[in-house]
Amino acid sequence: MTTHAPQAAQAVTLPTTLDEAVAALTAMPAAVPVAGGTDLMAAVNSGQLRPAALVGLGRISEIRGWQYQDGHALLGAGLTHARMGRPDFAALIPALAAAARAAGPPHIRNAGTLGGNIASAAPTGDALPVLAALEATLIVAGPDGARREVPVSHLLAGVEMLRGGELIGYVRVPLLHAPQVFLKATGRTGPGRSVASVALVLDPARRGVRCAVGAIAPMPLRPLDAEQWVAQLIDWDNDRALVPEALQAFGEYVAAACIPDPVPEPDGTVVPLPPAVLHLRRTVAALARRALGRALS
Repeated sequence: MTTHAPQAAQAVTLPTTLDEAVAALTAMPAAVPVAGGTDLMAAVNSGQLRPAALVGLGRISEIRGWQYQDGHALLGAGLTHARMGRPDFAALIPALAAAARAAGPPHIRNAGTLGGNIASAAPTGDALPVLAALEATLIVAGPDGARREVPVSHLLAGVEMLRGGELIGYVRVPLLHAPQVFLKATGRTGPGRSVASVALVLDPARRGVRCAVGAIAPMPLRPLDAEQWVAQLIDWDNDRALVPEALQAFGEYVAAACIPDPVPEPDGTVVPLPPAVLHLRRTVAALARRALGRALS
C-alpha cells in the first residue's frame, strides 16, 4: 500500500458492518477510516498524514452494492469506480458511470470508492459534479444506529460536516430515466486529473436542465440561471428541439457564470482575465455546449 515505511499505525480494525465501523470510530476518535485508500495512502506516503489508527471498510459488504428505493437508487459508499463503470450500472445512472470510467488508470478505478471520492472532496473528483447535478443525498451513519440525510452539495460546500464517529453509508440518487452526460478536459492525453469537467442531466418530468461544473473551484458549481434560461428554450414536446444559437449561448452563459469577468476598479478600469483563465473559460463553454448537445441529440 505504500512505497516506503511510514510510522506504523497503532491499531487496525476491520469491521464487517456499518454500525461496527461507526462504533470503532466512536471508540477511537483519532482513527481514520479507509476504503480504497487512493487519497489516504498518497497523504501517508507524502508525510502529510500519520494516522494513529485505521478502520478498514473493505469487509463491509452492505455498502458495496446498490438497490432501488422509491424511484431512487441507493448506492453503497463502498462501490468502486470500476464497478460503477460497468454496463449494468451505466444503464442506471449513465453520467456517474462515465465519470467512474474517467476516474484514472485501472488500479485507481479498482480501488477508489464513491464514498471516498465524496469524503476527500478533492476539487478534481470526477463523481462530484455528477452528484451535484443529480442533486444526490447522503445517508450518514452515526453512533447507536442513527441515520441522517445530508445533501451532497451541503457537505461539499461545508454547510454541513460529518460529526465525530459518523460515516457516509449510502448515496441516494434520483432515477430520472433521461439523457445524462459527463465530459472532462485533462492536461494530458489519456486518463488524468480534470482541468475542468461538466455534468449535465435532463429532467423531462420537470422540464428542467441541471448542470454542474467541476475542477475549477473547491466545489462543483451550479449555474442555476443558465439552467433555467435554456430549459425555457427547449421544445420538450417536440423531440427536445433547441436552436443551435441557443446551444452556443448556453455554453457561454455557463462559462461566464462560473468564471465571471473581473470587477471594475474604483477608477472604472477593468483588468482583463489572464490568458490561462480565458482558456479555462473557453474550455468550460465548450464542455457545457457539447454536454447539452449530446443530451438533446
